[in-house]
Amino acid sequence: MGRRALRKIDPALDLSRHLTTVEALPQPLLFETLFSQAQPLEIEVGSGKGLFLANASGFHPDRNYLGCEIARKYARYAAAKLARHQRSNALVVHGDAERLFAELLPGGCAAAVHVYFPDPWWKKRHRRRRIMNERFVAQIERVLQPQGTLHFWTDVEEYFHATLEVITSSSRLEGPFPVEEQPAEHDLDYRTHFERRMRMHDHEVWRCEFRRTTETE
Repeated sequence: MGRRALRKIDPALDLSRHLTTVEALPQPLLFETLFSQAQPLEIEVGSGKGLFLANASGFHPDRNYLGCEIARKYARYAAAKLARHQRSNALVVHGDAERLFAELLPGGCAAAVHVYFPDPWWKKRHRRRRIMNERFVAQIERVLQPQGTLHFWTDVEEYFHATLEVITSSSRLEGPFPVEEQPAEHDLDYRTHFERRMRMHDHEVWRCEFRRTTETE
């Protein structure tokens, strides 16, 4: 199931408030320079076309949303969606999420981290490239505040169980807690575009949630 070509972005649309790069972020990272208000932060790893960011930032204006997308064309597309909706509480960072977490995000800064349908890297020799590895899970745990949550969804059963093993063996996050599938009320009432595609083709989605119960270090 190949991806459809992205719609063209209106060249008159100003993306400057909704798109930046890992390299352009200030060090130390000051969230007051990124968002108009100081409020709880949620981070999405692999924002794709930006459906989650656009919907969540609209449903929860009392939270800030930081998306990270390694593919430039998708980062721009997601940022354009935020710009069209004039979301002042959401931003897309183009770049490597592992670098963002390891080098820039302070400990205990996030109320939630969302990882939806990451690349499964099917071939065994490529599985070391998977984002949900021991190193990155440790960074997620560090970045989450006490009672902060990690949301992980995938359409690949093997990747789901492998990730649960990584999380439970290399972190102190509590879980996994089951996540029930919610009925969609309309065509875009899905967490991500990828979830929409999977469910419309009757493909199963594996979901779980973890929670940080320890204090930040």
